[in-house]
This record gives sequence, C-alpha cells and structure tokens, in this order.
Amino acid sequence: MTEAAGTRHRAHAREPVSRILRVTGPLVEMEYTGGIAMYDLVSIGPAGLPGEVVAISGDVVTVQAYEYTGGLAPGQTALPQGRPLSVRLGPELLGGIFDGLLRPLSGAGDWLLPGAGRHAGEERTWKFSPLVAEGAQVAEGESLGEIRDAGAARVRVLVPPGCEGTVEEIAVAGDRTRDAVVAVVGGTEVTVGALWPVRRARPVRERVDSHEALNTGQRVIDLLFPVARGSTVAVPGGFGTGKTVLLQQIAKWCDADVIVYVGCGERGNEMADVITELSQLKDPRTGGRLADRTVTIANTSNMPMMAREASVYTGMTVAEYFRDMGLDVVVIADSTSRWAEALREFASRTGALPAEEGYPAGLASAIAAFYERAAAVTTLGGDRGSVTVIGAVSPPGGDMTEPVTAHTERFVRCLWTLDRDLAYARHYPAISWAGSFSRDVPVLAAGHRAAGDSEWARRRDRVGAVLAEADRLADLVDLIGIAALPARERISVLAGRLVREGVLQQSALSERDAFCGPEKTAALSDAVLAVADRCRGLVDSGVPAASIEAIDFGPLLRAREDTDPHDAAGVAVRRDAMLAKLGEVRP
Repeated sequence: MTEAAGTRHRAHAREPVSRILRVTGPLVEMEYTGGIAMYDLVSIGPAGLPGEVVAISGDVVTVQAYEYTGGLAPGQTALPQGRPLSVRLGPELLGGIFDGLLRPLSGAGDWLLPGAGRHAGEERTWKFSPLVAEGAQVAEGESLGEIRDAGAARVRVLVPPGCEGTVEEIAVAGDRTRDAVVAVVGGTEVTVGALWPVRRARPVRERVDSHEALNTGQRVIDLLFPVARGSTVAVPGGFGTGKTVLLQQIAKWCDADVIVYVGCGERGNEMADVITELSQLKDPRTGGRLADRTVTIANTSNMPMMAREASVYTGMTVAEYFRDMGLDVVVIADSTSRWAEALREFASRTGALPAEEGYPAGLASAIAAFYERAAAVTTLGGDRGSVTVIGAVSPPGGDMTEPVTAHTERFVRCLWTLDRDLAYARHYPAISWAGSFSRDVPVLAAGHRAAGDSEWARRRDRVGAVLAEADRLADLVDLIGIAALPARERISVLAGRLVREGVLQQSALSERDAFCGPEKTAALSDAVLAVADRCRGLVDSGVPAASIEAIDFGPLLRAREDTDPHDAAGVAVRRDAMLAKLGEVRP
C-alpha cells in the first residue's frame, strides 16, 4: 500500500461505522456515512465479512458480499476499509492453492467458515538477493532484487508503478518475509510482496503485436487454430465434450512460464482432480513438479457465488504480476459461464432490468473488459511479457447462441468449438474444424516465415481444404453410399479420414501422443498430404478407388503414437514406407 493509500485508510478508520439496512443473499445495503467510494472494500457485520461497494444511491450503499451472509441482520455494523478490493502478490503464489480472493486454502480445514482470516506467507521467509546497489538510479518496473526459492519461475522484486529515483537503501542478501522492506526508492519503501487492486490493470510501457505462437502440444490447435502469445481464446462446448480435459492438457504442456488456473464455479471433484494431477506431474520444462510454476485459484460451485465473480479478476491480476517480470503467462478460466451466472444472480438481487435470458445488460461490457487485459507487452522495466487468456464456456444444452457464448465470440481472437458428435465418436480433442477459427493466423504465418518455416501457411490451408472437401461429401456418402461417388471424390473422403485419424486425433493418455512438438505436427501433416496426393495420382492413372481403399494405412495412422513427441524423422520413415507401398499398386 502506498503512503497516500495508507493515509486514506487511517482517515476512514476514524469515520463513523455504517449501519446495515438490508440483507438479501450476497447483497447488503448499508447507510452512506461519507468517505465511501465505488469498489471500496467493506468489512461487514461482527465476523468482518469482506464485501465490495458496487453502487451508491443517495443515502444507501450497495455492497456485494464475498462470504455467506447467513446471520447478518439490519442494525449490525459495517466498516469501510478505505481502499479497493486488493490482493497481496508475492513469492508465495507459485505452487499455491487459493480461493477467489487469493486467500490460501492449504491448511484452511475441511470447512471454510465465513469471516475466518486466511493468510499466506506471513511467517515464511525467502532468500532475497539484491540486483542493484545503493545510490543507483532506477525507474518504475526495474528489478531491485530476486527471490531465489519461490518456485520454478524467476521471481523478482520490482520498483512499484509510479515510483522512481535514487536507491536510498537496499537490503543485503538473506532471508526475508513477504512484508519485509527490502529497499527504499525515492523515499518510498518497497517490500517483497505487493498489494494491488484486482479490478485495475497493472500499467505497461506499451502493448505490442506478437508474432510468436503459444505452442499447446495439441495438433489440431497448433496446426489449424493457433493462438499468439498475449491473445485470447474461448472454448465453448456442451456437457461431456471434453472442455476440462483439454484445458488440463494445455496447462500441462503449453510452453508458458507460469500457468494461472482459475476454477471458476467448477465442481469440487473436477477441481480436486486438477490439483492432484498438477501436484503429481513432472514438468517437462524444468524437470520438477508442474505445480511449482502454477497458481491455482479454486472457487468451486459450493463456495460463495460472488467470490466467483472476483476470481477471474484475481487470476488476471496474478498473471499481470508475473508478466511484469518478463514472463509469458497463461490464464485458464474454467468456466466463464459460471462467472456470468454470478453476475446474473447479483443483478436479480438488485432489481436491475434484465436483458437476454436474465443476464444483466452490461454482460457484454464485462466480458470485453476481462478479455481486454490479455496482451503481449513491453513492461515498465523494458522486458517483453505476455498474458494469454483461455476461457471455457459452458452453454446450457449446447446452445451456442446463448448470450455468454455469443458475446464471448465477439471479443476473442480464437474460438475452439467442441463438437458433441466428435466427442461421442471418441475423437479427442473434439474441436470442430468447421465451427472454430483463429484470427491470429495472418500474423503467425509471418512469424513462421521469419523463423524459416515458409511452408506453414500452405500446409495449414491444404489440411483445411482436405477436411472441408471431406465434410462436403459426407452427406452424399450417407445418402447414396461411398461406391456411388466418382473415384477422385472417394479419395477425397479417404484423405479426410487420414487427416482426422492420423493428425488431428490425439490421445491424452498416451505418453508419446499426449504432447506433440511442432516439428512432428508438421511431419505428420506432410506425410498424410503426400500419401493423399499419391492416391489421387493412382486413380488418375486408372487404379480403381476400391483397390486403394483396401490398402492398410495403419502404419501411417499409428505414426502419431509410435514416435516420440519431437521425432519428425521417425514420421518421415513411415511416410516413405507408405509411399513405397503405394508405388507397388498397378492399374
């Protein structure tokens, strides 16, 4: 907290306390006693339940409570805290599990009692190493020191935004608590941890265009619908289409420095599975635990609903904290639909005029404001960092026209739509190539060309064309049968099957196929396209299509599981063997 904010807090502490007027679920109305601002934090009732001011009308202040309000009654007191809802950012985050207000859940017991204070990192110490000397001139965002044992990612102590000048004091190397003062810059004390309002984006020097893709290790994504670092993705899909599994795979395998996993209203058992797997998995980047570079915000469906509303902003604030250190961060929100349900619940309590399906009229603005905080940036300290947001959407009954899905699609750069028919056919990941898109393709194609892969765009276009042609013919095949089609169109149907089964399908349970490197993805795509071209050449030379369809393409289809994640050469061997086999076919 800055000195000005601290003065303001002390001034509010002398204000007369407010009296509660009405309590209805998470909505609490109290008297306006002066000195209260929008989004200020309020301590409600004898237990000091946390709440946030969301409206001020005349002499009445409306607060949304972030804890269960059972037992609160009119006439009880509420104390304004004189600062906005903020979270403590520090070295304790990596590997931790927190609730929607970034309070630790480890050691909290089986039942989370309302008003019970839960704090992390107050007694623990970390090894601090200074990176500047006394007398040095520093600007906002520059590094003052480094925390050596905070997790798999490099955690630094930065000059706070709005602060610059001479380093008047700097702590020597040694163990420090989270709240310890480690430097004085221009008269401002700098602690290991930092307090920041969750609804205010952390400042940057500038937002920049990213030409680098976030590699997820999932072929259908990296090949057809890639996402740039600092971009945004929505993953809509009905129940049972594999959203949670896909998001877990991305959390495990994507090449980000830090993962912020926000379980926003998810079922408790699903969240428990995520936490268990992350703690057991080996990190392929560092060799340690994957959890050591993951921050988990677990706000499950049986926790207070309005904390669900705050959890996405909490997760974004955590991501920006690590982004400012020059790291690439991925925020996974599962799911934004249940976040929107919290908005609808509170809007109904306030009596706001409902819009589509009862959601508040400001739903589109809230969704846009959330995704807008994703970006690739030049930080205040001059480093490059990024926050990529991947949000799951759970449309009721699989209705893709419902408001949350429709509005989200307007604001995101990529859409990975999960298809129920593919999921029921056991095709994983069940991402529909007809119902998905990536607006990042043009800029990423330029990035691939600059990196030496000039064939990336052509390869992607050819795979997409094969799938589109096979889909066009699928209805005809169902109607008149494959034997009634001309020979070249029968080969188009075969090519579509080879692409689906040999490239796009991927097993999350296979040690070799759960993750796929970009070089192997390219090799598999080129192999299938080369085999399809040879098959077309054979039918043009007079070979019956039935003879080609009778060939065993199993060795080619099994290449994705028979080769290691980065083994492009092994795929090429199987491609050559398949082409040689086709070369033996005669008219």
